[in-house]
Amino acid sequence: MPHALLVSGSLGQGHDVMAQACADTLRARGWTTGTVDAMALLGQRSGAAGEAVFRRLLDLPGVYDAFHFSALRPGARLALLADAAARTRLVPALRELVAAQRPQLVVSVFATATSAVNRLPNRDFRHFVFCTDVTPHRLWVQEGTDLFLVTSEVAACGVRRYRPDAAVTVLPAPLREPFYRPPGRAEARADLGVPAGAACVLLMSGAWGLGPLARTAAALAAAGPHVLAVAGRNRELERRLRAAARREPRLHPFGHTDRIPALMAAADLVVTSSGDTCSEARALGRRLLLLDVVQGHGRDNLQHELELGHADVASAHPAEVVRNALAALARPEPAPSPGATPERWRTGFTGALEQAGLA
Repeated sequence: MPHALLVSGSLGQGHDVMAQACADTLRARGWTTGTVDAMALLGQRSGAAGEAVFRRLLDLPGVYDAFHFSALRPGARLALLADAAARTRLVPALRELVAAQRPQLVVSVFATATSAVNRLPNRDFRHFVFCTDVTPHRLWVQEGTDLFLVTSEVAACGVRRYRPDAAVTVLPAPLREPFYRPPGRAEARADLGVPAGAACVLLMSGAWGLGPLARTAAALAAAGPHVLAVAGRNRELERRLRAAARREPRLHPFGHTDRIPALMAAADLVVTSSGDTCSEARALGRRLLLLDVVQGHGRDNLQHELELGHADVASAHPAEVVRNALAALARPEPAPSPGATPERWRTGFTGALEQAGLA
């Protein structure tokens, strides 16, 4: 059987979702797959240091914006040096994995892996790069990649900025399997203890829980709606949400949970940062209120979501989020996205395999 190696990254959860979607489709076609975390391949100390630096950049207003738009976007010397430093550790680790697994296909869904895969000697596999950002930065687009997978025509133009001759395929954004068959609103609300006729908001901001979500959740619940607030893997945020819920009975706190499809099905409005959650909300026909909390690529992704419609934007200030959320709840609910079907994703990904001579 043919085998594929998928290289993800543990900065956030979106990369793993994309890797899983590719793996599921490949296995359905008779492939075997293996998935590795590029951050783990850097080594415990280097991987932890890299995540700490990235978190610190996001915590300092404007710093990651500066790095993204002045270094990553144009491929400035600072970005290339950072990429080269990571590559010196990744190439040996990937060389061993490729020698052991002998894949016919490697799919990079994490920018740090892209150049390392392309520098492997004696390559006898195809290399796909899968990026869901609306504007891939320079480190995503490297010589040696056989096919770029993106989720919008804007992103395809972004790839061709750096490689005008690149082979690019535009695919629908894949969803986690439960989003293709979510529960109904009434069923989800009954399970969560949310009254059938109440306004209900899902509040979340990625796996890291970016922004002042605890204060925002409390303020929003005090304004009337039931609030399903998700902390992700942010333990301190979860603690604060649970403390706030003891004062606000309409606040329903969650930590890291696999119940997001049910939470989203129960909600009238999804308040979140720009990212793959937006595609999930659109698949269920939920309006979006986007928190402007993700710097760099998050700014581009946010603007693209606004252009797609049925979305508004707010700063992370709790009072502004409450005001915007109450206004959004009064607006009409969109229809579920007609393209959000497993068949469309599988057909698109199978077409990419055929394009590369792998199907």
